[in-house]
Amino acid sequence: MKVAIAQFGPTADFDANYAEIRTLTARAVAEGARLVVFPEEAMVLAEALREPIAGAVAVQWPRFEQLLTALAVEHDVAIIAGGYEPSSSERPYNTLLAVDAGGVVAARYHKLHLYDAFSYQESAYVTPGADLPPVVQLAGLKVGLINCYDIRFPELARHLIDSGAELLTVSAAWVDGLRKAEHWSTLLSARAIENTVWLAAAGSISAGCIGDSVILDPLGVERAALGDELSAVAVIDVTAERTEFVRAKLPALANRRLDLAITVRN
Repeated sequence: MKVAIAQFGPTADFDANYAEIRTLTARAVAEGARLVVFPEEAMVLAEALREPIAGAVAVQWPRFEQLLTALAVEHDVAIIAGGYEPSSSERPYNTLLAVDAGGVVAARYHKLHLYDAFSYQESAYVTPGADLPPVVQLAGLKVGLINCYDIRFPELARHLIDSGAELLTVSAAWVDGLRKAEHWSTLLSARAIENTVWLAAAGSISAGCIGDSVILDPLGVERAALGDELSAVAVIDVTAERTEFVRAKLPALANRRLDLAITVRN
């Protein structure tokens, strides 16, 4: 099944972001994609807003959700994209919306791990999710959703694998900085390799973010990469045959010894 990663740089202009999502979806579908993965903050770059985020997303979240569902129906394609969803407080959720090809919202995942690191504090303006991310059926694949900073927590990815995920998707706005690009590539490779699973990561190329969207196979082999391209898609055929081949050669999941416990003796 063909999966696309879509990379662009969201701004504070909602309409411009929506137009870019339309354009990239059409481009991906023209190349045969059945699932298109967009970055975190595809709806809007929160830091660039000049108005309170709660008021802005109260108006725009329904438009964003309607955009994704309408595009899915128009192009007969599944879509994953990130935006800000109203919550019960002034701090919205950072939400990944997964829409199937029939235009049905198959899952909404409220980001669990907020980026309170490297002198940044996402929790100052976002409400953390309370539930583990879901595995959702999209375009014939069981897909596990990961949102940006989540990738630093291997137990979350393993939970998705144990829940049946055949593909991990990562939507991110990975902030640039010393060693940050190396962290991104290393963490993505590790999650693919340790779980012997396909991984499709879509990164924002907004100001201060690195882009570097990539699709990795279950051995961590790079099958597509977008680097610092400002508006682009890459489409790769994600196959169960490749996963089966890799897991026959590298049965790490089957070799796990989780029945054992480590005992610390003084």
